Amino acid sequence: QLQASGGGSVQVGDSLRLTCAASGRGFSNSAIAWFRQRPGEEDEIVSVINFNGQNAFYAKSVKGRFTISRDNDANRAYLQMDSLQPNDTAIYFCAQGGTPTFARGGYEYWGQGTQVTVSS
Repeated sequence: QLQASGGGSVQVGDSLRLTCAASGRGFSNSAIAWFRQRPGEEDEIVSVINFNGQNAFYAKSVKGRFTISRDNDANRAYLQMDSLQPNDTAIYFCAQGGTPTFARGGYEYWGQGTQVTVSS
């Protein structure tokens, strides 16, 4: 199971750190991705990290502002979000899969989302 947390309501330019907590086996061998879903839109990829944290990938819209990381000893993954903008307002989900991919279908396990709201 995966559980995302750390969302909240912030102002433009603020920062938030999301946490994805995993239970069960397989976390340290899996890619972890963050997706988000804006109101009225389909979900979109935000960032992906490979199993050992050595490779990370970002959507163009967040590159340079967001940082993905993981702690396999703690079965946790993180998304540090800086310089938040109103367009970052969305429900953020973490997902676990075999290999890093931007495709939603590449992830077998999904957590409940956490709401991020950025106000100007």
